[in-house]
Amino acid sequence: MPAPADTLSNQLLIALPALADPNFARTVALICQHDEQGAMGVVVNRASEYTLGQVLSQMGIGSEDEALCAQAVLHGGPVHQERGFVLHDGGREWDSSLQVADSLYLTTSRDILEAMAAGEGPAHAVVALGCAGWGAGQLEFELGENTWLTAPPDPELLFALPLEQRWQRAAGRIGLDDLFRLTDYSGHA
Repeated sequence: MPAPADTLSNQLLIALPALADPNFARTVALICQHDEQGAMGVVVNRASEYTLGQVLSQMGIGSEDEALCAQAVLHGGPVHQERGFVLHDGGREWDSSLQVADSLYLTTSRDILEAMAAGEGPAHAVVALGCAGWGAGQLEFELGENTWLTAPPDPELLFALPLEQRWQRAAGRIGLDDLFRLTDYSGHA
């Protein structure tokens, strides 16, 4: 079931240039869950040091698909860095999936990786190690402090666009063609 309209679920968080936290500087994160207890998302524009082939091999899963094995695994955030998160499209049910939006899911179970390795996975998927988390009210506070911008996601940005282009392209979705032209301070009238 998709999230109610008053949450930030299924929104991109775009780090403003002044955000100095090395975990989030120049990142784009998809918020997958947001409620009164906090928020959880996955950074979608930062590669980890691993390929999907290396991760599959560590899990004892073989694959003959060279393109799949060469796919970069994302650094999804500083929380649970030992855990894999698969952001994907499609409607098939996996053992542990969270529906983010219509035809957009986050799955944390092994069965989706096994299906991907066998060529039976979703049409579009990215794998991340780790996620990002915010406590109750923390994300709302950071938005009020002008740390982040929000924008709607699109499948091309999440699954096809080169990682180094996602930060600027996400901002372009809300009419900002150059994030570096923003000032690093804000005022309140």
